[in-house]
Amino acid sequence: MVRLEKKRFRVVDIFDEVSDDLRAERAARLLRRYAGLLIAAAILVLLGVGGQQGYSWYQARQNAAAATAYIAITDKIDAQGQNVAPADAVADARFLTDFAATAPAGYRSLARLRAAGLLAGAGKTAGAEALWDQIAADPGADVLVRNLANLLWAQHALGTAPDDQVAARLQPLTAPESPYHALAEETQALLYLDEGKTDAAKSLFAQISADPNAPEGVRNRAGGLLAKLNG
Repeated sequence: MVRLEKKRFRVVDIFDEVSDDLRAERAARLLRRYAGLLIAAAILVLLGVGGQQGYSWYQARQNAAAATAYIAITDKIDAQGQNVAPADAVADARFLTDFAATAPAGYRSLARLRAAGLLAGAGKTAGAEALWDQIAADPGADVLVRNLANLLWAQHALGTAPDDQVAARLQPLTAPESPYHALAEETQALLYLDEGKTDAAKSLFAQISADPNAPEGVRNRAGGLLAKLNG
């Protein structure tokens, strides 16, 4: 009986060894069959990691180059002082828009904002409004910058663009959580005056002048305009 048990265990051992060999052979066949795919997958992973690092390095280099170029342009503009001839302001704005055409998103927005300010100061309101439109519609621009562009457009288009278009730009900016809340409300009150809605304008000016969160300059202007309207 003992000999039979020992013999049976040896047979089981043999079966186990054969099973192990079969599994090893099957694994080897699978490895040979799919080795190319496994290597390709590994290469793709490495390329993905390397590509991400390479893109980050490239992006940082592009931003650094853009910062240097932007500072060089604006330093030259600032050196001219406040009393810049309109023709020179237009030329400076053109330099900035040329730079913006190939600049990364952040510097593109800054350059367009500065160029729009120069054009507005030179009396070229239509050109300034076109740049503010570009910024507001730029998906790569920060939302705060896009909202600022909408506010500046509304402030300068007031009285020339249709009132409903100006109101549409201002509406989301008058929300309490907007950082441009007070300025947008001030422009909205001026829009009411343009529409002949004097009572609505007076009510909004009173609200702004009493708003502790509004900038002091905005509160003072609102109070002064309210006093004039009240006569």
